Amino acid sequence: MLHRVKKKNDINQDKWIGIGGKFEDKESPEECNLRETFEETGLTIHSARYCGIVTFVTDKYETEYMHIFHTKDFSGEVKECDEGNLEWVDKKEILNLPIWEGDRIFLKLIDEKSPFFSLKLVYEGDTLIKAILNGESI
Repeated sequence: MLHRVKKKNDINQDKWIGIGGKFEDKESPEECNLRETFEETGLTIHSARYCGIVTFVTDKYETEYMHIFHTKDFSGEVKECDEGNLEWVDKKEILNLPIWEGDRIFLKLIDEKSPFFSLKLVYEGDTLIKAILNGESI
């Protein structure tokens, strides 16, 4: 997990989030996942399960899309990250950390090995006001 404490004016300030970033030109979700993981952690992914896509809608920022991957197949040494502090966190402890409310939903879906999903999360400020999973309100 990445504890976002290093960037100024960070929407994720003081929250724990997964690693990731923006697509480069002509890059697929899988290629972006491999590159961002290596850039932010120093780890090389050998295989990953493409779990789903999350649509983030807020009253403050443009809509963002997050492609979610899960892996246990990687190698390398964790390096320093300029976006926050990287730390291995026991899966059972993640929900006790300050995370986004919507993250609890997709983390559960990943843990349950749910089929590929589409999740829309709507926020007003830091408050989750609506969650829609595969077209159905939850």
